[in-house]
Amino acid sequence: MTKFIKTKIGRLRVIGFLEGVSLLALIFIAMPFKYYFDNPSVTKLLGPIHGALFLLFIFNTLSVAIEYQWKFKTTTWKVILACFIPLGTFYIDRKILSKL
Repeated sequence: MTKFIKTKIGRLRVIGFLEGVSLLALIFIAMPFKYYFDNPSVTKLLGPIHGALFLLFIFNTLSVAIEYQWKFKTTTWKVILACFIPLGTFYIDRKILSKL
């Protein structure tokens, strides 16, 4: 686990995983609580956490792209786009980030 914390790519992978899990929790746990059980407290808790992880993922992606001199047309936009799609961060981790 410490190998992920030592490099920028490793930290990006960890943040991507956490961002993906927070999005899934927001969609499949918090939203049903809000709309089916009329209890928005879980959404109020998970929403800001997911938002912070989302922004952290974007900023770290840009930081890694600058350090590793990624071309925007080939790599950077794919990694940024991944955080807008449910399960996208898991896919990008497997296809791009794990190979760097």
